Amino acid sequence: MKQFEIFITSISWKSGSKSRPVLVLMFNDDSVSVFPITTQYDNKSKTIQARYFKMNDWMLSGLAKQSYIDTGTLIKLPLSAIKKKKLIGRLTITEKQRLLEFLSK
Repeated sequence: MKQFEIFITSISWKSGSKSRPVLVLMFNDDSVSVFPITTQYDNKSKTIQARYFKMNDWMLSGLAKQSYIDTGTLIKLPLSAIKKKKLIGRLTITEKQRLLEFLSK
C-alpha cells in the first residue's frame, strides 16, 4: 500500500455501510487514513461541493465514472480494512499535484 492509491472498501455511515473507493493518504502499522471518493456531486449543497476535488484523470486512476474526492471527510480505518482489498488504481502525477494545491487553499 502506498500514499495516493485507490482501493474499494466498506465505509460505515449512520444508516449502514457502503462499498466505495477511497484514496489512501497516510497509514501506519495499525490504521489507514483515507478520503472517500464519490460520483455524487450535482445534488450536494454548495458548501459540500466546495470541499469536493474533481478528478480529471478518473479513468487513468481506475475509476468507472466521473469522480470527486471528498476532502472534507477524513476517515480512519483499521489497516485490515484496506490491506486485503484489491488495488484499483492510483492518482496520476498531475492529479496528485492538483489535489495538493486544492488542499493548500
